[in-house]
Amino acid sequence: MNQPIPASQLILNSEGAIYHLNLHPDQLADDVILVGDPSRVDMIAAFFEKIEVKSQNREIITRTGYFNGKRITALSTGMGTDNLDIVINELDALANIDMETRMPKAEHRTLNLIRIGTCGALQPDIKVGENVATRYAIGLDGLLYFYDKHKEVNEIAMRDAFIEQMGYPTDLPKPYVVEGSKELYDRLAEGYYQGVTATAPGFYGPQGRTLRMQLAYPENNRKIESFNFQGWRVCNFEMESSALYGLGKMMGHNCLTICVAIANRVTEEFLTDYHPYVQKLVLNTLERLAGK
Repeated sequence: MNQPIPASQLILNSEGAIYHLNLHPDQLADDVILVGDPSRVDMIAAFFEKIEVKSQNREIITRTGYFNGKRITALSTGMGTDNLDIVINELDALANIDMETRMPKAEHRTLNLIRIGTCGALQPDIKVGENVATRYAIGLDGLLYFYDKHKEVNEIAMRDAFIEQMGYPTDLPKPYVVEGSKELYDRLAEGYYQGVTATAPGFYGPQGRTLRMQLAYPENNRKIESFNFQGWRVCNFEMESSALYGLGKMMGHNCLTICVAIANRVTEEFLTDYHPYVQKLVLNTLERLAGK
């Protein structure tokens, strides 16, 4: 790119901060913990011995501080892949675009983007309260296909096997599959369930829930549960990981999702008081990031 990025595309506020995140480049750590729920940001920051950045814009809350000497940013994304499209693009802009010249930087800065969240388990052996680490994310949302690099990160063999085994409806967005960071997985996910995560573009119908509206494809969940590709099975449903993995990998960042299973969609169990489990996962992640 030889021309500055136009103001309508790289949007900055009146203080020169990136628009939605309301952050300046020096306020962002290399290690970023992403959570959907804004209330979890201060829960994470409560473990910091020092907080140097506090920012909020809409549902996006940011705290950058230090845990055992390790600089870490905690940031809320809100729910859904559409929110992740905003957050990941703007995090990358903070890391890799000069905000004054509006030009990409010559040297690439790699971020470690770790999503900590909750999910619904799709296998009967995964008990509520257990942690599930995402090795592959299957996107049911179609977001990745808006970017020209999707072929470079899309695991075509697994995607095509998923479409074939599912008999996937052609009037739904075409699925895509992206592998997460092996380096982050080895550092942060020891002892957790591992597998494939299905990222849905909604909480109710796209995840097979029905209240007053009937489902167009009531067998989808059963087919997803039975999917198998070279021993990999779909362990859980959630709403953000495919966008995180797809956009992050295309932009050269390391990405990993770890979720607490607060529901099991096969056994119909639900963990009402799941907050202590999330807090424990947060502390484990911080300690592993800091190398303690």
